[in-house]
Amino acid sequence: MPQPGEGDVLVRVRAASVNPVDYKTRSGGYPAVKQEQLPKVLRRDVAGLVERVGDTVTRFRTSDAVYAMLDREVGGYAEFVRVHEADAAKTPDGIDFVKAAAVPLAALTAWQGLFDHGHLKAGQRVLIHGGSGGVGHFAIQFAKNAGAWVATTVSDVDVEFVRKLGADKAIDYRNEQFEDAVQDIDLVFDLIGGDTQDRSWTVLKRGGALISTLQKPDQDEAERRGVRATNYMAEPSGAQLAEIARLIETGKVTVVIDSTFPLQDVGKAHEHMEHDHVHGKVVLQVAGKRAH
Repeated sequence: MPQPGEGDVLVRVRAASVNPVDYKTRSGGYPAVKQEQLPKVLRRDVAGLVERVGDTVTRFRTSDAVYAMLDREVGGYAEFVRVHEADAAKTPDGIDFVKAAAVPLAALTAWQGLFDHGHLKAGQRVLIHGGSGGVGHFAIQFAKNAGAWVATTVSDVDVEFVRKLGADKAIDYRNEQFEDAVQDIDLVFDLIGGDTQDRSWTVLKRGGALISTLQKPDQDEAERRGVRATNYMAEPSGAQLAEIARLIETGKVTVVIDSTFPLQDVGKAHEHMEHDHVHGKVVLQVAGKRAH
């Protein structure tokens, strides 16, 4: 049983979501986690009930329903987990623990990429690469809610899905080159990397930005084209999760669940995410699904 420190809450986990970084870590393909750090409990986002609070905790009480993106030292595939008070927020009213657990890492990644790093503002044009996945489906909705014009690259089977989320232009990357479909983009939000990132320079206007969750963009190319370009890793933030909760509660953002698995079937959940076409989020249920 984890022991909460002074500023921690102990959470009885009801659900934890699965992210691509989980199967990459498991397979040894995530460079931030070295072989000598294994075995390691995966992963980063949970929803559940506060079991106990540390001495200096003021924002939460026992039995509060909370969700959080965990720090890198703690794993969420567990029955109980220690969470820093500043990293947690109360779960959005009206959704169950499965949907709440689907939010933290993916939504914070989208939020921080668009606003903290991308500086997205109303009236700007954003291109989101990979709009149908966990991060992408939040990014589309956040950008639209902020007043941006949104284009996204997806496969043909996802075109209607992202349109329903609010995308102004859905580009089927299998049958259309995004460079031919959009121009004068203020922000490219890159969730794909590789050749897709390399081709993205041509659609950016001068003064724009290329922000990636993957490899760092070429800084010489960015300077030559007069744009900002960087990569980043999302960080926990209870304050941002509280803002996101309000958007979910008011119906401005929808959480899309692809599938759920019991915790003991986490291997099957990883296989599904790694090898199948996923819409939205994959979630592990640690206890029975329950609304609150």
